Amino acid sequence: MHSLSIFGTSSDAGKSTLSFALTYLLHKRGVKVAPYKAQNVSNNSRVCDDGGEIAIPQHFTAEAIGIKTSHFMNPILLKSGSKNSAHLILNGEAQKDIDVHEYYKNIHSLKPFAKKAFKKLLKQYDCIVAEGAGSPVELNLMDKDLSNIFIAEEFNTKIILVADIERGGVFASIIGVYTLLPKALRKNIIGVIINKFRGDMTLFDDGVHILEERFGIKVLGVVPYKPFNLGFEDSQSITNYVQNTSKAIIKVGVISLPHISNFTDFEPLVADEQIELLFITNPTMAEGCDVLVIPGSKKVVDDMLWLRKMGFSELLKSKKRTMVAICGGYEMMFERILDPKNIESELTEIEGFGRFKGDAVFKEKKIVKKENYEIFECDVDGYEIHNADAKKLSQKQKNLYGTFVHGVFDSDEFRYKLFSQVNKEYKGYEFKKYKKNAIEEFASHVEQHVDMNAIHKLLRKG
Repeated sequence: MHSLSIFGTSSDAGKSTLSFALTYLLHKRGVKVAPYKAQNVSNNSRVCDDGGEIAIPQHFTAEAIGIKTSHFMNPILLKSGSKNSAHLILNGEAQKDIDVHEYYKNIHSLKPFAKKAFKKLLKQYDCIVAEGAGSPVELNLMDKDLSNIFIAEEFNTKIILVADIERGGVFASIIGVYTLLPKALRKNIIGVIINKFRGDMTLFDDGVHILEERFGIKVLGVVPYKPFNLGFEDSQSITNYVQNTSKAIIKVGVISLPHISNFTDFEPLVADEQIELLFITNPTMAEGCDVLVIPGSKKVVDDMLWLRKMGFSELLKSKKRTMVAICGGYEMMFERILDPKNIESELTEIEGFGRFKGDAVFKEKKIVKKENYEIFECDVDGYEIHNADAKKLSQKQKNLYGTFVHGVFDSDEFRYKLFSQVNKEYKGYEFKKYKKNAIEEFASHVEQHVDMNAIHKLLRKG
């Protein structure tokens, strides 16, 4: 059986969500399938079952279809570094920060890692759904592209193009990508999926005819726009969430740090009909919030300096408001942050907001693990990804909750304990049940509008 590459005809075309949906639907049909992306650029990551660290989309997809998560699903991950550097995660393990220019200059040295990971997955699965990155035909960058053409050529994958009709220019983007792809790869294109359609579907009937008759590109489906508030990959995707606030009784403000990480922490709040979630950028926006969240950060010191510059200091030192500080946000709440070996910053010492006693100290060895935790007398299935450490994993001072553990809001028990103290009318809900239903509903939505029979048949073809 052939593996499948998902190429976007532009950035943000919906590759991640459609890669997830197609993987899920193939799995549902009995195909032994796994998600993959050679290289991801994101501050949002999760800890795998094998102890490695990978980007959210592949982890989310693997969990959704009930297979073990592995660093082979995303062998190369880049996160924000200091100045012109990037934090490299290779085979799930953190490396030293690298110069971005040198990284792309020597990117060919990483190809063996991408190939090895793909081959490892092929030993366990019959089909790999390989998500691409950006546009596959950026001519000045094609020789530095690990996620699109390189994988498609190396493993002779079938290719589906995904085009975002919402932003306009859909014909130009499809034909442009098709024309600029190497001839050998054009033969492997099994069709295009038109994504994010709004309005009367019949208005694109002529569009389907034009693509198929004039250009010979099969249209595998036209997918109407549907919000999917799970598996957020980046800050742009989470701030575009859709939330019904008609029944909201509690307003939660998440400080939108410049280097915010692990935005999936807030998916349970987006889904909660009793919560109105806001991303705030200044103290004035926090005035109407019942609960304030200081989230994770990839550059803790820089983001703490930004908080001071934006005037958040008084608010964060106040003991009047209920607050939750997670990972990087938790580190900021100590008396000092120490970085003696300049792991994350050029500053070796900086004063924190002083809500918790003691120091948060950056160490060379990164803590990456997942387990079941007892936090604030609640049961939490969470994970840790942090270089800074402190004496206590979690602690509470009056109405301030601080923890290194991501995923604390996934706990129904913790959300109820926190929000029922803010408002006695808060009832809570089952997030796992919601998540399971939302995944099935979105996948069914795609299945209704995409020709899965054709895709399955073309993947099985020799």
